[in-house]
Amino acid sequence: MKLHTISLNNLKRRKAKMAFLTIGLTVGIATIVTLVTLTRSMSSDIERKMDEFGANILITPRSNGLSMNYGGISLGGVTFDQREIREDDLLKIKTIANGKNISAVAPKVLGSVTVGSHDVLLVGVDFASELKMKQWWKIFGDAPKGDREVLLGSDASRVLNAGVGDSISIKGESFKVSGVLDQTGSQDDALVFANLSKAQKLLGKEGKISLAEVAALCSGCPIGDMVTQIAEKLPDARVSAIQQVVEGRLKALDQFKRFSYAMAGVVVFIGSLIVFVTMMGSVNERTVEIGVFRAIGFRRSHIMRIILLEAALVSLLAGIAGYGIGMGGARLALPFMAESRNAHLVWDVTVAFGSVGLAVTLGLLASLYPALHASKMDPTEALRAL
Repeated sequence: MKLHTISLNNLKRRKAKMAFLTIGLTVGIATIVTLVTLTRSMSSDIERKMDEFGANILITPRSNGLSMNYGGISLGGVTFDQREIREDDLLKIKTIANGKNISAVAPKVLGSVTVGSHDVLLVGVDFASELKMKQWWKIFGDAPKGDREVLLGSDASRVLNAGVGDSISIKGESFKVSGVLDQTGSQDDALVFANLSKAQKLLGKEGKISLAEVAALCSGCPIGDMVTQIAEKLPDARVSAIQQVVEGRLKALDQFKRFSYAMAGVVVFIGSLIVFVTMMGSVNERTVEIGVFRAIGFRRSHIMRIILLEAALVSLLAGIAGYGIGMGGARLALPFMAESRNAHLVWDVTVAFGSVGLAVTLGLLASLYPALHASKMDPTEALRAL
């Protein structure tokens, strides 16, 4: 009789215990697969959201200035040697070493204008880049498509008493309000947005910009290096990183990963304990059977191979079932844990083979001592039970 036949017959005779062992190991593997898959899927979702989040590098004109404060009271400041940023210089940003990490560059020109009896801040933007960077904007109406159209912030629309389709006058020129921003809770609510080139002409700043925002949000982007590289390309500008939100999200994700790994460790320990106790009990129940095998000439290695083969078969089945159940659990849980409703589940072949490999390795290691114990059994002592 072949050894694998003996192992299969033993599993068939002890269906209840083997089912308990399989279920216990399956739950452990499924938990690990769920946690790992959720972590990877959430990481992918956060990276995608970061790419859409907006600017994380700010470029402003460099200036020399003196801050005036005394006793904790700010008295304002004096700014001199104000340098302008030329619009053409922004083309150098894409030539930095990490230029492939830049998804959008949004230049802006700012200036105060009078609309009716109200002083407002006019902001000239490249709407294609601005809308790509600020995907959270909700516009009632349409984004401006020509030089004679403007976009109003919600507060600016209320103060100017102008809505979609109305006209406003800026420096003697008439502009149509093509859209109004929904409330954002930021400074955008009080602004009037116009086409960049038109705003430059109105403000007398042709070819110049007031600031530029750069979107390079991805978890692997070396933001610090990119700031240095841009500063080298634009020596007359001040380049700074806005990383608080990015760091906060990555820190939260890192904490979740640590929690997942800790839970996985606990599950691995419990799964190993279940395998050890079940296999040890199986060996003790089969004392007579093992004694007979030893008496008829089975070597110690044969006994060990029978026990380990049983554990490997059960563990293989548990690994496959655990992977399937774990992926199903991750798919159900992802919509509740991800930041966006359309988060995609990450299917990784490494996780599939890893879960099966972990289950088999776990089963073999936990069964090693019971197998050694069975192989060392004295056949004469075992046969006394007959």
